[in-house]
Amino acid sequence: MSTVKVLPLLEQEAVVPCCPPLTERPLTAEEAERTALMFKALGDPVRLRLFSAVASHEGGEACVCDISDVGVSQPTVSHHLKKLKDAGLLSSERRGTWVYYRVEPAVLAAMGALLTTAASKGV
Repeated sequence: MSTVKVLPLLEQEAVVPCCPPLTERPLTAEEAERTALMFKALGDPVRLRLFSAVASHEGGEACVCDISDVGVSQPTVSHHLKKLKDAGLLSSERRGTWVYYRVEPAVLAAMGALLTTAASKGV
């Protein structure tokens, strides 16, 4: 008789920037806080390289072991990945010893929409 119990997976809520294009209307204070956190996280060259490495990795996700060669120590890589995750730009999943990171497509779409000019408004 097996004593293995299958546990349900907990869904992580993705933090998605929820702002309209900058040309549409002024941001609310809450939208500005969330957006500033996102841009602040991407304002560091190491974080931007890590974010790019995850976003461009085959299969849409990357093991930390595959993206840590950015010229800083492993603890510093972990620190930067945590900052990106805290800003809602990355999600992660532990598989055994390794942690896999992914950029949710909705995050990339929201970032692009935020900076897109409203062409239909003649801007």
